[in-house]
Amino acid sequence: MSTVQGVDYREIDRYANSLVAGQRVPGLAIAVVRNGRIEFMKGYGITDTSRPEPVDTHTVFRLASLSKSFASALASLLVQQGRIHWNDGVTRWVPSFRLPTQSATDRVTVENLVSQSVGLPKNAFDRDIEANLDYPSAVAKLATVNMKCAPGDCYSYQNVAFSLIGDVVFAATGNFYPEAVERLIFKPLGMNDASYGLGGIQASPRWARPHVGRAGAWRSLTPKPTYYRLAPAAGVNASISDMAQWMIAQTGHRTDVLPENVLDNMHSAKVKSPTELRGSSWRRGRLNDASYGLGWRVYNYAGHRVIFHGGAVEGYRGAMALVPERDLGLVILWNSSSSLPSGLMPTIVDRALNIPGLPWLPKEITGLGEQTVPADLSAPDPEGND
Repeated sequence: MSTVQGVDYREIDRYANSLVAGQRVPGLAIAVVRNGRIEFMKGYGITDTSRPEPVDTHTVFRLASLSKSFASALASLLVQQGRIHWNDGVTRWVPSFRLPTQSATDRVTVENLVSQSVGLPKNAFDRDIEANLDYPSAVAKLATVNMKCAPGDCYSYQNVAFSLIGDVVFAATGNFYPEAVERLIFKPLGMNDASYGLGGIQASPRWARPHVGRAGAWRSLTPKPTYYRLAPAAGVNASISDMAQWMIAQTGHRTDVLPENVLDNMHSAKVKSPTELRGSSWRRGRLNDASYGLGWRVYNYAGHRVIFHGGAVEGYRGAMALVPERDLGLVILWNSSSSLPSGLMPTIVDRALNIPGLPWLPKEITGLGEQTVPADLSAPDPEGND
């Protein structure tokens, strides 16, 4: 391991080992790519506290909202092919789609879906999905809400409405959404561990079970099918090896699959997202501006452009970031509801950008203080959110 562009991978390795020591978190995996090459990739900890196996680079995790970047990429490719257009009304492809008023319904475009600018209240009907409501019924309920703003006029994070892009893909191509992603993205990039849905992760040769905190210990669960029903928003399963290939493509080194103009549009700000500035400690400490692009967040990170997305669903969390001026991409995946590993992302970004570091990780992880409780079991798990 070495130090490259300010990132000391020995330090990152030490922090990751500390995170799984004593099962602060059961398992995690990290990949960092730069200049189109994998510079660091490793798995840590175990897949399941009940039947432990080591996490390796082909252990499959549930990606939750990191899945949205695949939806925006697929839509972008179909736009490039002329199969759909960003300014197409959603009702052109999904005639049954309804919002509370006809004017709002008519105004929603394909781009509004994947740029989180439909105008609905935040996370509309996510709780219903968590209560086992089926996806078509959740979509039908969109006609009953009070709009936050007119479509295109404001940011509001969605999972149900975002997933309508899958219906658009089917209507425009005749291909089921997961099959289209596999054909146009997974297979060409060599993402051989990647899949969609509960059946996909359970069929994986090795996969990380989700964990939640119970009585001071981690308890492994069977993944819930709920958010898997929203395939574009939260349906992907992938290994860290797969995600390294995704980062190589997202940093512009697989233009045969994701052309430069497609990436530029995906990573361009479409709507301001000011609530991000009041989020986690690293957001409050680093972000000067925040927007949503197409399936990605676009940040002014201490004066530098950083493209980011996170994900969380019961027992899984993850984060990925692109640092264009360093030609760097990174992904962190873990199989618990703990928030502890979240600090690895800004730690790596700070090092890459040569920004004086702040303590994004607690002292018991960095080795600069006394040990505390072995696991952050009280961390909230914002299902389906980023």
